[in-house]
Amino acid sequence: MSQPNKRKPWRMLSVAIAAVLAISVLAACTKQAEESKVKDQPKDSSKVVVTYTGGTITENEFNQEISMMKFLYPEYGAMLASDQVREQIAKQEVVYKLLAEKADDKSKEQGAKEGTEQLEQYKKSVGDAKFKTFLSDQKLTEQGVKDYFTRVMTVINSETNKVTDDQLKQEFEKNKDQFTTATVRHVLINFEDPKTKKQRKKEDALKLAKEVKAKLDGGADFATIAKKYSEDPGSASNGGLYENASVAQWVPAFKEAAEKQPINKIGDPVETEYGYHIIKVESRNEPTFDKLKDNEKAALKNKLAGESIQNFTEKDLANLNLKFNLPKVPASQEKSGTTPGAGSTTTPEGTTSGTTDTKAGTAKDGATTEGK
Repeated sequence: MSQPNKRKPWRMLSVAIAAVLAISVLAACTKQAEESKVKDQPKDSSKVVVTYTGGTITENEFNQEISMMKFLYPEYGAMLASDQVREQIAKQEVVYKLLAEKADDKSKEQGAKEGTEQLEQYKKSVGDAKFKTFLSDQKLTEQGVKDYFTRVMTVINSETNKVTDDQLKQEFEKNKDQFTTATVRHVLINFEDPKTKKQRKKEDALKLAKEVKAKLDGGADFATIAKKYSEDPGSASNGGLYENASVAQWVPAFKEAAEKQPINKIGDPVETEYGYHIIKVESRNEPTFDKLKDNEKAALKNKLAGESIQNFTEKDLANLNLKFNLPKVPASQEKSGTTPGAGSTTTPEGTTSGTTDTKAGTAKDGATTEGK
């Protein structure tokens, strides 16, 4: 059996911006970054591969973006040989270039500070030797990677800084269940016998579940019963206990019981895709907006910021008269998805690595996941 929870709680709040950032990888730099390093960089004389109202993207800039994608997401390498994916990356380049240019000074200052922090966290996570190897493999520079982190953090700050208190409150009301926590005990009777590995008929599993409930209704200690009868290895040894867990992480039927079942009442068996659960909710906390923690508000802001970036991509981009003449992937690299870097030219902005704590991932889980 797998677990009744399928999702980690705060990850659901940041998934929108995380998804946007995972594809929003741009090869243009902000005006601030350009001005600070223009004397140190050779002039980019490569051909223009993207034109749009108000600007262009060069081949070097585009290739740098591809290299950054491979640097941070090597598992996506093969995808980068797809013309469709490459065009999407080019579109997102334009989006981030424009959003970075529109960022106010405060957002740029925050972006510079947090970009440096992201670089240091990334280097620490992979180690200096591996970091240098990654740079060499993709023909990138450390300054280029720092610029990349700085630019994405500038855009994130710019969009999150625009979120109003009213927007935040409305988003909270729509996502209240993401903040509700509960302490529950449960006994799971699987649809598959864990000893014989044979499937049980639903009626047989339900019969066993009712027998367990009868013992509990008769006064048996829940923790003792769970250790003896529960077939969920994620909680059985702990007396079936999940303490202060986010209800949003559980599959619908289990989640509903955790949200609505009377406190300290042993409910009737609840059916999920895993089997039948006998649940006792020991406590439940439903916070109000004014009781939200800073990291919880940050997660909501990130979600709204992600939606703002996505809306810009879907609606405003169509009005920019985009034209593409993207470089083709060399035939020798189509299978591996490798793409040459562009040396020390202007570096891209986009998503940060999953190994670092970007704003989109600062909210912590705060709940034990249930597993088998």
